[in-house]
Amino acid sequence: MTQELQGRRALVTGGASGIGEATARALAAAGAHVIVADLNGDAAEAVASSIGGEAWRVDLSDTVALEDVSLDVDILVNNAGIQHVSPIEDFDVERFRFIQRLMLEAPFLLVRAALPHMYAGGFGRVINLSSVHGLRASPFKVAYVTAKHGLEGLSKVTALEGGPHGVTSNCINPGYVRTALVEKQIADQARVHGIPESEVVEKIMLTESAVKRMVEPEEVASLVLWLAGDRAGMVTGASYTMDGGWSAR
Repeated sequence: MTQELQGRRALVTGGASGIGEATARALAAAGAHVIVADLNGDAAEAVASSIGGEAWRVDLSDTVALEDVSLDVDILVNNAGIQHVSPIEDFDVERFRFIQRLMLEAPFLLVRAALPHMYAGGFGRVINLSSVHGLRASPFKVAYVTAKHGLEGLSKVTALEGGPHGVTSNCINPGYVRTALVEKQIADQARVHGIPESEVVEKIMLTESAVKRMVEPEEVASLVLWLAGDRAGMVTGASYTMDGGWSAR
């Protein structure tokens, strides 16, 4: 692989596993110095040490602590997130607020913290891991869908403000990705839909997709890598679906 990102500093949230880990490894292989940010400090340290990066143990839901953070990074990948499956009338209120803090307020604060450095250098890449649920809704995921729709707006405003300074901002919108986060949903989906766990992937997760398989984390990482490079300088304010055709309906 060419060292296209040599000399660049990147921050990947949720970087210790799943899409985040695949992304951290792809960016490092392209020459970037990667900061692996994760709540699980030991896992972040393990990934960081294996790619020659650094670890940042951080609770991104503690948004007050992020208000005064300053980030000297050229590439920001907002990836950290969780899921909670429940009907609205039963949805835990604090869980809703927690998801908004983690998946919408924290990305805003990290963008805010990174833009001064990006503006000063005349280069920046903000890459937001959204979801097909940033463009479409599904029942029983009110907090996640709300946060992802908000992330789309944050990304577009960042694109408009950052454009004159060499900063791009885009969303990547995968369908179901083969990660621990998705595996944990299977039991919850079976419960709320009243079907066996063995039927969840086919009947719930992939029912809208033309390509009947999950997205691999490395596939998402490959798109992050392209968006982070010089060749994507005219790509901004966009939402790149990687959903097997789900949003084509």
